[in-house]
Amino acid sequence: MASLGRVALLPVVVVAMAAAAAMVEGLGVNWGTQASHPLPAKVVVQLLRDNGIKKVKLFETNLDAMSALAGSGIEVMAAIPNNMLHDMAADPKAARDWVKRNVKRFDFDGGVIIKYVAVGNEPFLEAYNGSFIKATLPALENIQNALNDAGAGDRIKATVPLNADVYNSPAKNPVPSAGRFRSDISGVMTDIVKFLAKNKAPFTVNIYPFLSLYLSDDFPLDFAFFDDGGPPVHDGGNGVTYTNVFDANFDTLVAALRAAGHGDMPVIVGEVGWPTDGDRRATAALAERFYGGLLKRLATTHGSPARPGQRIEAVYLFGLVDEDRKSVAPGSFERHWGIFRYDGQPKYGMDLAGQGRRANARLVPAKGVEYLSRTWCALNPKAGDLGKLGEKIDYACSNADCTTLGYGSTCNGMDARGNASYAFNAYYQTQSQKDEACDFQGLALPTQTDPSTHACNFTIQIATSAAAPAPEPGVVVAALLMLALAQLVLLSSC
Repeated sequence: MASLGRVALLPVVVVAMAAAAAMVEGLGVNWGTQASHPLPAKVVVQLLRDNGIKKVKLFETNLDAMSALAGSGIEVMAAIPNNMLHDMAADPKAARDWVKRNVKRFDFDGGVIIKYVAVGNEPFLEAYNGSFIKATLPALENIQNALNDAGAGDRIKATVPLNADVYNSPAKNPVPSAGRFRSDISGVMTDIVKFLAKNKAPFTVNIYPFLSLYLSDDFPLDFAFFDDGGPPVHDGGNGVTYTNVFDANFDTLVAALRAAGHGDMPVIVGEVGWPTDGDRRATAALAERFYGGLLKRLATTHGSPARPGQRIEAVYLFGLVDEDRKSVAPGSFERHWGIFRYDGQPKYGMDLAGQGRRANARLVPAKGVEYLSRTWCALNPKAGDLGKLGEKIDYACSNADCTTLGYGSTCNGMDARGNASYAFNAYYQTQSQKDEACDFQGLALPTQTDPSTHACNFTIQIATSAAAPAPEPGVVVAALLMLALAQLVLLSSC
């Protein structure tokens, strides 16, 4: 196994009871695969089992993932990507064919325990400009009907993971009890809620306290956590005082559901988490603080303040591992949501039982991970003409992940030479250490000397036969330019 650089990893005590440790009831994780060198599916499933994680949510029904999950005992939320919604909406046969290929194929004794089908992912985001408003409900109906026709509808329910921006409180009464569905989609949202209720399916929502903090400099930091340190918000409508944004956000949804006539509908939190890089508040320390509070909150209370007797149906942490191919348009933190690093190594202590920050509360690392050779790519110390250095760095970062170099990120403190070496190495590793990937017209050389610093880890990629193709450079460059502009605005306001 190759070295991962000089960065220190958390000590892990692996004992026989680790895999059997108690879990917060209903806890799962999101398994994303937008990585240049994804962990093999069998390694991921073993990682889940070693940590006692019994629920997983997918973003596509990947054959390798589903095959590895067969017989694992892990409950699965399968998924239909947004780009398939129009086909599913327009043709019931397309929905039946999808269910046959992706559900019935794996639905047998000893197969995959499919509990839900996610129809799209946040299709009503305002950034989509209404592209999926007309397609989402018909697609949901056709998939659930196809599940019913296949004899699986009593066990497998279709749902739609939605961003929390589908509901809000009016400006004149900005408290959770005044929550209503967004005015431009209130009609379709009410119809979706009614259909889910008719089929005894849950409502699925993604809640991100980090984004509340990221999007507003005026948002109180402590209100994003569960330490009761934030400024309290009193809601006279339900007689509750809120001390964290998660509960306030969730109860805004509860109010919207009540207004639609189904306030007792079961709710799944499809995504909730905290990133560890790519922004000044995306740190491992704050992530550990957030998860410590969230897991303790889920383990020791039942439901939300507005529904104290009704436990949340399921909560899926976002996400399992870092993904270096995710879009950075929302922010470079998008590639750093994992509770594990890209290679399945834990980032920080986490007690999945929600019993508090015990000294031995550690995640179990991935087993059987194979790495590329102990070789990095760095700036050639003998390079004479550095006139094209900026151009080459831009090229490397257009085809690899350089998000840790940004303002507020872990590798932001290096000089120009360090930045160049990081960019060259990122590209070299993404290209699976091909000889021609470490040249840059003589500006770079392979090295067996680890160029990592105390704060910045120069990774060595994992060896995988499933390396993903690079994204279109233009898309990445545009996203990075947007990110750089946002960071400059943020810096100027501090």
